[in-house]
Amino acid sequence: GLGCKAFVPCGSSRMFLRFLPLVLASALLFVPASPSVAAPAGADPGAEAEHEGVYSAFEEAGKAYREAIAQAAAGDRRGGRRAAQRALERMLDAVDACARATGCDRERLMARFDALMGGGVRVAGEEQGREETVGTMPAEAGSPVLAAFPEAGSTLTQLNGRDLRELIVHNEAVRAAMAEWLTTLRPQLINAHEQYQYLRFLMWPEYERAGLPEALLFAIMARESGGRVHAISPAGAAGLMQFMPATGRRFGLGWAEGFDTRFDPQLAARASVQYLNERFAELGHDLELALAAYNGGEGRVGRLARQHPGKGFWDRNVYDALPKETRDYVPYILAAAWLFLHPEDYGLEFPRVNGAATLLALRQPASINQLTICLGNGGTRYGWFRALRNLNPRWLPEAELPAGTELRVPVDVVPLYERHCLEGERATQALALVQARKPGPPPALAGAASGLRPSQRYTVRAGDTLSAIARRHGCDVAAVARANGLRAPYALRPGQHLRLDGCRA
Repeated sequence: GLGCKAFVPCGSSRMFLRFLPLVLASALLFVPASPSVAAPAGADPGAEAEHEGVYSAFEEAGKAYREAIAQAAAGDRRGGRRAAQRALERMLDAVDACARATGCDRERLMARFDALMGGGVRVAGEEQGREETVGTMPAEAGSPVLAAFPEAGSTLTQLNGRDLRELIVHNEAVRAAMAEWLTTLRPQLINAHEQYQYLRFLMWPEYERAGLPEALLFAIMARESGGRVHAISPAGAAGLMQFMPATGRRFGLGWAEGFDTRFDPQLAARASVQYLNERFAELGHDLELALAAYNGGEGRVGRLARQHPGKGFWDRNVYDALPKETRDYVPYILAAAWLFLHPEDYGLEFPRVNGAATLLALRQPASINQLTICLGNGGTRYGWFRALRNLNPRWLPEAELPAGTELRVPVDVVPLYERHCLEGERATQALALVQARKPGPPPALAGAASGLRPSQRYTVRAGDTLSAIARRHGCDVAAVARANGLRAPYALRPGQHLRLDGCRA
């Protein structure tokens, strides 16, 4: 089968094919015919008949696929898309049958399939002369079947057998939310998309396996956290998908080995899938009601659904009974999902980044802050701090990590680390900067006049982090950690008592 190299996204080719016809059917396609698959030389004569049946089934499905694309190009896009979907499924069925048949040349079928999906398919846009190849990628990246897979901006999928685009209502509320995403919230949307690309290999497979739309995953993440793994709401919701402690525990999130797994991108995505599927089952697969429950509480939305059977989110009996935050939340999610699928229609340009990741073993002690400084911008807009934080949620950015610590990093970071973070002017400068400390108050102002106390205590609340506590109380994080015998990643538990020695009152 297809392998994964480092942390390059790898998913089910069958699930990927669900998206491909929707992409291909959106433009005029030219699919050249290819030679038929023949049985490999030297095949077992007793198995040739079985193999020939598999090869013939594959070729017939390939022919049906080309006919479906021609149907879409002739104007019947909906019918062509559905026919292409069925043909793709038949091709994969043939590949699966070949894999189960001893001596069948599965690799040859996959090569044919990849040729059809990759270099053998050209897409011409509506603009005269605009043409590009779909599915091309460097040979070392693996099979061309996955070529278009990382292209988040063009990924389309289905929800409960229907195209997500057909489920998004374009009423005044959704259009107003779209206007906000494209004006005051545009920086949040773009930043969220950039960080999502670094996190995609962790999060998207959870939605893909469940058959949920990628656009939905992105939209929830963009609205809930803006792509910041360590986001914490005033109410105590935490992580990319903003789970409250009690709800998180229901879906396997919580404290494990000194770490709050609500901050784990993969586990948070998995929990959100479980939560949404539970809501879909309860609410008759109503997308808007499920999103309303995600924000406004499943109890409240469930009661409204039972009180008004058959009524959706936009029905005034339901809509008016929901909190204003929830009435705004659902349109925001639908609008963000739509923009994720159609950025070019609104002049929205999402930055493209290399989302592949790998493990980097530190060759000398360093903190994430120190690495951020010595790495520089490295072709990014704002540097590597957020990507490093998001990919390594267990570590506080100021904590010095010992040599040998393995960090998950974008692959583009590795050469920058070798060049700038081990020796030389940038490495020396970064170390000096992270070791700098702001001067304390003058001795004459110490004590009561400056609001300092010899010692005070703080009880940890849900969602607290050591850096946030230290910041609120004017403390040095390292000093608080030493006073309480804490070691990185400074895991805290609700109810834990901390000494805040020398902090401002």
